[in-house]
Amino acid sequence: MPDQPMPPAMEPGQSSPDVLLEVRRLSTVFAVAHRTVRAVDDVSFTVHRGETLALVGESGSGKSVTALSIMRLVAPPGRIVSGSIAFEGCDLLALPERRMQAVRGARIALVFQEPLSALNPVFTVGDQIAEAVLVHKQASRREARTRAVALLDAVRIPDPAGTARAYPHQLSGGMRQRVLIAMALCCRPALVIADEPTTALDVTIQAEILDLLREMKAAYQLSLLLITHDLGVVAEMADRVLVMYAGRIVEEAPIHTVFAAPAHPYTQGLLASVRGHTEGRHLPGIDGTVPDLAALPPGCAFSPRCPSRIPRCEREAPEESRLGAGQAVRCHLYPPGGSSPTSTILQRPSDSGPEDR
Repeated sequence: MPDQPMPPAMEPGQSSPDVLLEVRRLSTVFAVAHRTVRAVDDVSFTVHRGETLALVGESGSGKSVTALSIMRLVAPPGRIVSGSIAFEGCDLLALPERRMQAVRGARIALVFQEPLSALNPVFTVGDQIAEAVLVHKQASRREARTRAVALLDAVRIPDPAGTARAYPHQLSGGMRQRVLIAMALCCRPALVIADEPTTALDVTIQAEILDLLREMKAAYQLSLLLITHDLGVVAEMADRVLVMYAGRIVEEAPIHTVFAAPAHPYTQGLLASVRGHTEGRHLPGIDGTVPDLAALPPGCAFSPRCPSRIPRCEREAPEESRLGAGQAVRCHLYPPGGSSPTSTILQRPSDSGPEDR
């Protein structure tokens, strides 16, 4: 786990030179078949300069839509309906599209989760990286081509000059992911958003991509917003963690806290399902399924699946409780502004005995 000192927790509305990105009360909806799907619901968080922030949750929780909202790439029938996204002190939602284009790719870069879909199949990878350099840096075509080869070399691709002449389908999945990272770094952005960067890669290649992201983060002095469902990746890469469920952030904590003392029952369930157990022991899962975002239950969206629910959970959506040491949770088991649970939380499977640890 990262051992760098943690920045102090940011209170809502507080600003600091240490904050690179500040998202406040962001909501993004999709109009589908006469229904409104709230994919991102009143989401607030900050990314500090030089940190890796992980956004974690099951598929369909709203993680990727959050990333697209930050980049202002949500396509109809989706739209951002409220909130603010302050980047380097500028509200991205208030920028004209021309100015947003200058930010997108140059100051904030997005590494998509499926490189074969993200790359254009009819252009060589070198041409695609060079085009990104040309758009944002206004370099000559020869300079852009030279820069593309240098970037392929920087992301440890063998024979970068030869690879620059290759088409995406001629490369392996791991090589294509490296190309996307090279493209993201072409203008030395301040923030890279990596959306499931190790999906569909085998374990060895996953480790290589994570090592590369770590190396590039240090070399380019950038911040990283890492979107993943893999808690092993989170443990290895993140400084802080946001846990997302049904479009909302349900817990925020430093990496050591979320693994040692998770507060939300959903976070506890996620960790219990992946932690090391005695060989042959059944891994507990989370009962039920992710709810339909167009028909969320009243109260807490997690309540139908929650082993610690109380009657209030089914009636009222919980407010945020700040527990200290950078940890915050949306759960009725914790009173707003307090750190003592109002009800006994059921014992986590990982706490049932030393043999489970």
